[in-house]
Amino acid sequence: MGEINIPRDQQDALATIDTNELDRLIDQAVSREQLGDLHRLPLMSCGPYIARKLHYFEQALTEHRQAKAPGKRAKTADALRRAGSDLSFAVDAMKRRMETEQKEGELFYVDDQIVPPHRFDKRLSVRVSYRWRRTVDDEWTFGSITFAHDVDLRPDHTIPVPKRKPSAAKQEQDRQTKLYEIWQHLMRGALYSVRDYFKEGGDGAKIPQSFQATVDSHTRGLNNYSTRFWRQPA
Repeated sequence: MGEINIPRDQQDALATIDTNELDRLIDQAVSREQLGDLHRLPLMSCGPYIARKLHYFEQALTEHRQAKAPGKRAKTADALRRAGSDLSFAVDAMKRRMETEQKEGELFYVDDQIVPPHRFDKRLSVRVSYRWRRTVDDEWTFGSITFAHDVDLRPDHTIPVPKRKPSAAKQEQDRQTKLYEIWQHLMRGALYSVRDYFKEGGDGAKIPQSFQATVDSHTRGLNNYSTRFWRQPA
């Protein structure tokens, strides 16, 4: 799954699934204690969320089929029914999300395919591209905004100092790992901020070309409001 968009191949798989048929096959699998015709549905192609729920359902089927004692059977039967309900709910939720994305996609689209740089420095940046229009009859307008963040690399004195000083190579590896994790946080915040701006009816013409992320006054790092370019943090 993309960071904020359902990939096209997963949308295609979701579109082929009839929820009534899915529920019938789940009930059949529970009754017969085997997956049966449920395996014919492209559930594994619908993204990791649904694939995970299918895996849990298959595990619950196996545990229930292997249970022998009446008390154990009753317990595994309850777990199996819950797993089936979770699978059904996951498919329904993803289909509703897909419908929402398609409706919103008539007026805006935020590209979430962002490739990280090969090497990170303490000044991080993420460029988010998008297209938007005021009505479905208008031509698309394309734009982008670059989010920047200067990482505070001063040592955290709450973390114990290692007894042996790591090598320069290990220090640089740790530094790159930390910067990558912060870059991911910046990237996700940037994508969700641009998407939420459009979802709330924001005017694409008012999006700035660049924005310096605001940092948390206590941690000196990023928080949930750092990339809200149209709204001051509370």
